[in-house]
Amino acid sequence: MSQSNDPPIHHDDSTRSRRDESTFREYILDVRIVECTSSSGNTDYRFEAPQHSGLTFDDADHAELYADVFFDVNGFQETGTGDRGVPPTIIQAGRDTLVAYFLTQPNTDIHWVASFYGEKPEKIQRYVSRVQKRAKGIRQGAKERGIE
Repeated sequence: MSQSNDPPIHHDDSTRSRRDESTFREYILDVRIVECTSSSGNTDYRFEAPQHSGLTFDDADHAELYADVFFDVNGFQETGTGDRGVPPTIIQAGRDTLVAYFLTQPNTDIHWVASFYGEKPEKIQRYVSRVQKRAKGIRQGAKERGIE
């Protein structure tokens, strides 16, 4: 995960042209990240999963981290949490998952999260690494069991 200070941007993708899209990363269970070109010519990355209102990010690392959080908690739904709300599933998952989720939100970077928790950025990165490792293990275990 890059430590860019640029916030991920969530877009309304209703004006997107489907012609300017390609699959950036495919995961199990029909979860994927789609690379798309906005009308302004920028490259965006949209997270898609069944029964999930897709979100679009301006950075592939943020989209991939969002996918890792999604797998870490066995899926979640943002709908109904409000503009600044956090899905209950994420809150219940623990500090490391909540930290990773915060890092996918607009105007939030590793330094903001470190300050919020009173920790050093290095510790925040360790939290993120744990989520990424668990998500990778979950996906690998599912593949080994034949889940596609």
